[in-house]
Amino acid sequence: MRVLVVEDERRLADLLKAGLTREGCAVDLAFDGRDGLWMAGENPYDVIILDVMLPELNGYAVCAQLRERGVWTPVLMLTAMSGEYDEAEALDTGADDFLSKPFSFVVLLARMRALLRRGGQERPAVLTLGDLKVDPAGMRCSRGDVKISLTPKEFAILHCLARHPGEVVSRTELLEKAWDFTFDGDSNVVDVYISALRRKIDRPFGLTSLVTVRGAGYRLEA
Repeated sequence: MRVLVVEDERRLADLLKAGLTREGCAVDLAFDGRDGLWMAGENPYDVIILDVMLPELNGYAVCAQLRERGVWTPVLMLTAMSGEYDEAEALDTGADDFLSKPFSFVVLLARMRALLRRGGQERPAVLTLGDLKVDPAGMRCSRGDVKISLTPKEFAILHCLARHPGEVVSRTELLEKAWDFTFDGDSNVVDVYISALRRKIDRPFGLTSLVTVRGAGYRLEA
């Protein structure tokens, strides 16, 4: 899962990034509203965590402009304020959910999972390819009745492939989805994780659903 955190409190932003990374997310940070608006429009995120009180452009304005531009990524809005009018304004400007500071990280994760489940046609609750099932919200994977244990990075790559069944997904796309915005390592790291995925989702079942398309990327078939 790729997450954008737009939060001007650097300590909180860093804590959120560390916690979400441990949960297997690829996390990008923006520290003001204008940067957050640009990043949200330029990159494919699964969830945006958006503070209200931001320099340059507040969270209400960022959310409203994203919706005006047709960016419908789920938005979880954070604020130090509380009250029904603040919550109403957050929802009226296009936010999907609202969380007042201080908040529990466990609750934030639960709210994020709920947003993923609400995603409609583009983000079904469970992605199914033949007997392979990928549950993005619960980070669970199974083939038939057999549960498959994956590392957070393996799951992030599989999730990206499962979102585009039968389509070729390039190494660059997988890096953008499973690693954060500043990753500058060797793209061959993707090959290592693809090999690990094959050992878990294909070989034990005598299948070859994860296909290498020479010079282009990878394709996940039913």
